[in-house]
Order: sequence, then structure tokens, then C-alpha cells
Amino acid sequence: MPAPRRTPSSTVKAILDFAPLLVFFVANRVADIYVATGAVMATTLVSMAIAHFRYGRIPPMLWLVGVMVFVFGTATLFLHDAAFIKIKLTVIYALLASVLIFGVATGRPLLKLVLGDSFPGLSDAGWAKLTRNWIVFFIALGVLNEVLRRQLTTDDWVTFKVWGVTGLTFVFALAQTPILMRHTPPAEKP
Repeated sequence: MPAPRRTPSSTVKAILDFAPLLVFFVANRVADIYVATGAVMATTLVSMAIAHFRYGRIPPMLWLVGVMVFVFGTATLFLHDAAFIKIKLTVIYALLASVLIFGVATGRPLLKLVLGDSFPGLSDAGWAKLTRNWIVFFIALGVLNEVLRRQLTTDDWVTFKVWGVTGLTFVFALAQTPILMRHTPPAEKP
């Protein structure tokens, strides 16, 4: 019988998620967007390998980001055009919003399938509100990226991508706390 899968701690999850972003930012600062693109591709591959070999699986979000990094990163490097790596963010947010919209349209609580272990007592009404809010947030981030990637310098866009998007996502996630509190029974509140 195979050994049970180990679950990475929240610290390890954060490192696996944010290490490629930090490497991207630093590589862009010390070199340029093309070196940064190659560096983020390599670091994402390392994160995926660690997740696979250490924990027995690559989380779905890391798969999505990994595929997008390699598709758009390869286009950026081969065509020597930074527009491809910049549009990757818009495509990721459009895909995430589309998947959640599909879940709503087909009656499948896809956000609950991904995050259910984190909020086990959250009611169906709570999941519906969270899903709606994340759909709006992902669409807004995609639109914001489209505006900023066209107006900012590449260095400024990289700063926005790494620090702005991370900050906005953290603040948005924190702003969802009232929904979590309102729709979770008292004994199961996070």
C-alpha cells in the first residue's frame, strides 16, 4: 500500500508559489525581461518538481501557472517580444474567471472543490458569494493588466505584476473574511 501523501505546510506552499515571482523580479532588475523570463521558467519548473517529488502531486494552480509560463515564456524568448509574457497574466485571469463561470453555469462548486479543505464548514451560500466575488476580481485583474501592460514600461509592469498583483490579491482575500464568518457555523469558523 502506498504511503499517504504529505501535505506541504503553508510556508512551503508560499515558497513554491512566490519563489518564481521573486526570481522574476530580481532577474528583471539585474538583467532584463528576457533573462527574467528564462529565470521564471526555470524556477517554476523547480517548484513543480519539488511539489511532485516531495509531496506526490502538483497542485492545479501550479500546473496552470506552469503551463502558461512555459507557453508564453517560450513565445517571449523565441520571438524576442515581451508582450507575450505580459499578456500571460491576462490569459491566466481570464481562464480562472471562465472556469468559475463554467462551474456556476453547470451547478458545480469548483471553488469549493479547490478550497474546500481550507473552509470545511462554509455553507453553499457562502461558496456562491465567494465564487461570484473571485470571478469579478479575476476579471478586474485581467482588465487592469491589459491597461497597465500597454501604458507602463516593462520594468514598471514587472513591479506591478510582482508587488501590485500580490498586494491586491492579499487585500481582496482578506476582504472576503466577512463572508467566511457569516456563512460558517460558529464551531467551524476559520
